[in-house]
Amino acid sequence: MNLRPFGLMICLTAFAASSQAQQYRAPLSSDGHPDLQGFWANNNATPLERPAELANHPVLTDAEVGVMRKKAEEMFIGGKVDAAFGDNVFLATWANMKGLKIGFKSTDGETGDYSSEWNDHRVWDNRTSLITDPADGRVPPLTARARKLREDQRIARERPAHGPEDRSLSERCISRGSPSVSAGYQSYYQVVQTPAAVMVMTEMFHDARVINLESRPHVAENVHQWLGDSRGHWEGDTLVVDTTNYKANAFQSLSSEKLHVTERFTRQDAETIRYEITLNDPDTWTKPWSLTIPLQRSAQPVYEYACHEGNIGLMGILAGARADDKAAISKR
Repeated sequence: MNLRPFGLMICLTAFAASSQAQQYRAPLSSDGHPDLQGFWANNNATPLERPAELANHPVLTDAEVGVMRKKAEEMFIGGKVDAAFGDNVFLATWANMKGLKIGFKSTDGETGDYSSEWNDHRVWDNRTSLITDPADGRVPPLTARARKLREDQRIARERPAHGPEDRSLSERCISRGSPSVSAGYQSYYQVVQTPAAVMVMTEMFHDARVINLESRPHVAENVHQWLGDSRGHWEGDTLVVDTTNYKANAFQSLSSEKLHVTERFTRQDAETIRYEITLNDPDTWTKPWSLTIPLQRSAQPVYEYACHEGNIGLMGILAGARADDKAAISKR
């Protein structure tokens, strides 16, 4: 893992495309298509799902965003509190802005919690969810299969692990899952582009996808990969990517081998890529759903993610599980 050398300074941006953004013409690569290359960051503060208390508020006013920004600066700058990862920045800030004084713990509250020094700059816009479809800003209901899987995983986490297979993909340093939608912690991307292919690598686990642009068919149906099999084409100035052939549990540890993902990458302005994702998996959700993430250009490169080299945590988890086994036997 790595530590970026700055605290959580909240920035305020407008995500809605202005007339200037609509007139923007991206620089072109050698093949005449928009140049997507470089380093990009997803540090957006907007939560994936719309909080229940904001069910009827798809957008915040500029005044509300300004207050949220100020409150977040008060809460998180200086490294004196726990880090807030993912949606916790928005949720904790909104609750405290309403006077609820709700706190949180970044890990277990006892052993080696992260401080807010670990947080990256977060970018605010007026939306109350990244999800754009359904209109309620919520992930559609899970299927019976996915509900059972989630419950089985919950039970497994609460009992001693028989082996590494009982722990998550991320704990085993295999993958964070694809597509990556997490924000605010090692949520950086590198894009390398040629006329024949585009490579998108995430900082987390250095998962690298090679998106073929040469109109080749997907690999055989019985071939499954953690990052899927991606095929891309250009629709005007937008790179459209179609990905199938995922392994089960590749996305959010719940998806099935039927997962089908469509992504759209569009240069919105000199500093922003509009990243749109649609997920369709009839074995996991009752209907498809979509979200939009603004990726901001980063002056910093992707940092090393040394998971295997320092993954002593998994050793401790399994050693602790065996100690629990021995303690249980001695009691009997």
